Amino acid sequence: MKIIERTEERILTADVFEREAGGTPRNGTGSVTEAQRELPVYHETDVVVVGGGPSGSAAAAAAAAAGARVTLLERYNHLGGLATGGLVIWIDRMTDWAGELVIRGFAEEVLGRLPADAIAGPTVPEWGSQDAERARHWSMRTAAWHGIVTWSPTIDPERLKLASQEMLLERGVRLVYHSWACVPLMENSAAAGVIFESKEGRMAIRAKVVIDATGDGDIFARAGAAYDSDIEQNDAHHCMNTAWLFGGVDMAQWINFRQGNPDGFSAFMAKGRIDCGLFEKPYVSWRDDIALFMGPRQSGYSGLNVDDLSEVEIRSHRAMQSHLDFYRRHAPGFEQAYMLTSAPQIGVRHTRRLVGVDAVLRSRWSEGTPLPDEVAVSPAVSPKFPNISIPYGALVPKELDGLLACGRHISCDRNSHGFMREIPQCWLTGQAAGAAAALAVRAGVAPRALSVAALQAELVRQGVYLRQADADTAAVDTAQAYAMR
Repeated sequence: MKIIERTEERILTADVFEREAGGTPRNGTGSVTEAQRELPVYHETDVVVVGGGPSGSAAAAAAAAAGARVTLLERYNHLGGLATGGLVIWIDRMTDWAGELVIRGFAEEVLGRLPADAIAGPTVPEWGSQDAERARHWSMRTAAWHGIVTWSPTIDPERLKLASQEMLLERGVRLVYHSWACVPLMENSAAAGVIFESKEGRMAIRAKVVIDATGDGDIFARAGAAYDSDIEQNDAHHCMNTAWLFGGVDMAQWINFRQGNPDGFSAFMAKGRIDCGLFEKPYVSWRDDIALFMGPRQSGYSGLNVDDLSEVEIRSHRAMQSHLDFYRRHAPGFEQAYMLTSAPQIGVRHTRRLVGVDAVLRSRWSEGTPLPDEVAVSPAVSPKFPNISIPYGALVPKELDGLLACGRHISCDRNSHGFMREIPQCWLTGQAAGAAAALAVRAGVAPRALSVAALQAELVRQGVYLRQADADTAAVDTAQAYAMR
């Protein structure tokens, strides 16, 4: 086990557990030849979004709002990805360190659709508060860091599934559930749709722009786009796990124990690591009688390896049982706990990152100035840094045409990936990709040739928070700027 300590570049203190030796090796040898066949075209559309997680949902909504015909392919039976099926129901910071809401647009609208009993967090007057008592209160409820209260709500995943779905249907998006996109459809070395599998077999969708929102870069990688896969070892962002919920708990009693008896809490955690091996502390949810476990975080596994994915699931489900037994015996507030549900979607934090025209870079964290092609603004990882500008170039492959990327696999360095993979940032980059795809279709140009000014105007119209870059650099059009790189 390795303990990752909180620093100015990461929020959480987290236990990371290394993989165990073992597993059954594969015994397959040689290869087989699949017969060539013609595939039926299921649908033709302006924009196809592959993946209905946070970024894919935002992309589809934004593209439809900008006037495009949109089809979304999702392998599960719901939208929301890790925020719903992955039970990552703690939505990370949406306010900056001054308390200003900077994660807006789609994110603000979809959360605004949740009923009052489906979302929990500090009220608006508390955002940005440095009052010691309020910060202490909310720090136990995942909504205060560095002594500052933030808007970091916890949500009911079923309500978010429904709100996301209805929002897209209202805008005319064609939703195709239970469908797994396999490979890109290519024409003249550009993405022109996707081939997908479903219970109906293998079919194709033709599209003018493809948005890869798979989280793993499956489509752009198979289309030949360059990507990075290096990791930051001193961060939990490369770990995997399956989250779960316990019901029948009293989180107020647990918080009183953790906050009022720090020595007892430390002893509890130490004993849990000894007795259980894989061990994690609970987080609050949107209800006081439900506890969230977003770990134990397991390292050394690949989200692109089916055997590794299977092993992490096996270890996580066993950990759920051992946690229940241990918490019932030793944790105040967990005496009547029971297994409510485990996530149907595994928690993969990192696999591939696009090599784009530009990137979100650690070297820029201290600058604080809007980039000329800013399409979103992210809160910084700590009060030491100003808000971070996200460039359109981070969504555009360095060479591949016909495709945009959004979500946790956008172009960024490994340090920046630690926060760019979070749900609010995925909403941001998804909305930018969707709006860009629709405008590119309308203008009849490749996404890389789209006017930045037109894209920024559309994003502002959709409620996205943007800043004005320096007048001299902002005048440079995307097509000209990218041609120079």
